[in-house]
Amino acid sequence: MTIEQLMTTVVVSVEMDDSLRVISDIFHNTRFHHILVLDENKLVGVISDRDLLQAISPHIGTPSETTRDLATLNKSAHQIMSRNPITITPKANFEDAILLFNSHTVSCLPVTDESNKVFGIITWRDIFKSFSGQSR
Repeated sequence: MTIEQLMTTVVVSVEMDDSLRVISDIFHNTRFHHILVLDENKLVGVISDRDLLQAISPHIGTPSETTRDLATLNKSAHQIMSRNPITITPKANFEDAILLFNSHTVSCLPVTDESNKVFGIITWRDIFKSFSGQSR
């Protein structure tokens, strides 16, 4: 089975200068766990929901929230993104994806061509679902 058959083609992306406020809103309003960062429609980074949680103040939305806490939402995507993400091509097979997941500490693989144009994304959960016969 190829990655093209398993990948999710609906991808959420932001630009490098988008704020963590925008990214936080995306994570809170969707079921996605990864956001791709694009520059001139080319992949330059990935932000996971865990990356965001590490970058913003844990006091946001609590009674002890301060102006300083809220300022953490003004950081930009490029400040917290993982650069040079590990990618896979649409024609690769699921065994290739498993090897990449096992050899790198990543939870998603953006699906791109040689010029970093994005076609989709695949997660380790997509691989597991393919083994169990579940659909997305």
